[in-house]
Amino acid sequence: MTRQPSPEPGASPGLEARLSRLEAQVATLADAIRALAHGLENVPSQDTPPEETARGARLAHELLISQDL
Repeated sequence: MTRQPSPEPGASPGLEARLSRLEAQVATLADAIRALAHGLENVPSQDTPPEETARGARLAHELLISQDL
């Protein structure tokens, strides 16, 4: 991830750190949603195997835990 400039020229380092943390949390949430969606993907005429659904849920959970979410 590239470093984004501060929202304001005189932004405090605390604000920049909070913004960076928020960006990381949003990226982690997006990864978790992607893992869940992948685990639930299927052809409409076929059932999703329970192992695949469980794997997606487990991966999403691990991603959230890794970021203390």
